Amino acid sequence: MTDTVLGFMGGSGFYDLPGLTNANWQKIASPWGAPSDEVLFAEIDGRPVRFLPRHGRGHKIPPSAINFRANVDVMKRAGVTDLISISACGSLKEAYAPGHFVLVDQFIDRTFAREKSFFGPGCVAHVSVADPVSPLLLDHLEQAANAEDIAVTRGGTYLVMEGPQFSTRAESNLYRSWGCEVIGMTNMPEAKLAREAELPYATVAMVTDYDCWHDDHESVDVSAIIAVMKGNTEKAQRLVVALAKSFPRQHPTCPIGSDTALEVAIITPPDARDVDLIKKLDAVAGRVLSKD
Repeated sequence: MTDTVLGFMGGSGFYDLPGLTNANWQKIASPWGAPSDEVLFAEIDGRPVRFLPRHGRGHKIPPSAINFRANVDVMKRAGVTDLISISACGSLKEAYAPGHFVLVDQFIDRTFAREKSFFGPGCVAHVSVADPVSPLLLDHLEQAANAEDIAVTRGGTYLVMEGPQFSTRAESNLYRSWGCEVIGMTNMPEAKLAREAELPYATVAMVTDYDCWHDDHESVDVSAIIAVMKGNTEKAQRLVVALAKSFPRQHPTCPIGSDTALEVAIITPPDARDVDLIKKLDAVAGRVLSKD
């Protein structure tokens, strides 16, 4: 059995957690370029945890400039077995007011300016992302949220837009007509890359505002969002601590096969693979490549 190491990606302020021990920042090199920041190695209740500020400390990196491949790669190199995204988002549903948390289970990817795969010319792989979120992680996140009396809804679709601008009103209403619950800029291609890296993945979508579809609320305003984010951060801190304390100490098998997603995904035969690309894949795909 493998010891569980929970990994978290999110905003910078959410790493100042109560009960965090043996905390130290470590720089991890990635063949995919520079990640957003160093990785914080720490423990909660004796359990190893890892944190990576998705936008860098000080929120210096806009969504389109995030090196998602390097971020996922360094979390894998840091020993993470299960990856949780903590993400601010806008609401596309009346019922999900600012401050509400949504444990999404689906995504619609509308990004267009980002590298979306570790694989490519020299080693082709096709990974299923039909079910991008681990239901086991959702089980434990839901239990932790309920234990902390955090208003949470399980299930829903996260529309991932390119940004950095917010939606037009026409776009916002279009996404509502598609049945999406929340909208944000960061969880794709992160979820796809986590699947390629065989990391069970889940998202805690923290609502900061109603997107601009809502006629009774002003258009999205950064100052208002920041005010709500402060309250969301405090709740997210409690959620993370509760999750870390209750999650199984031994990494459980993912019921949707996230931790074996590459088993039948790589099509290029060993003798036709690009040597340099294979070297870059040592962390994310080493488990299956070592069999060939």
